[in-house]
Amino acid sequence: MPNNPDCNIATADALTLLLHNQHALGAAMEEITNWLSANGVDGVADNAVGAMETLDKNAKGITDAIMRIRQS
Repeated sequence: MPNNPDCNIATADALTLLLHNQHALGAAMEEITNWLSANGVDGVADNAVGAMETLDKNAKGITDAIMRIRQS
């Protein structure tokens, strides 16, 4: 892939927006998980916590990729 600064900026900007969406989804899932736990649906809440952990792990990878693209 050629080193095109404009392309790199556009890619990093798009990834940043996706990362913001991922954070928003994680926050919404956390609210739902809290409600599920408070209403005795702990099994479902545990599954949601697992999904949130995946979001967090992937957010780190996305952040690292954004930083590499912005530095090139």
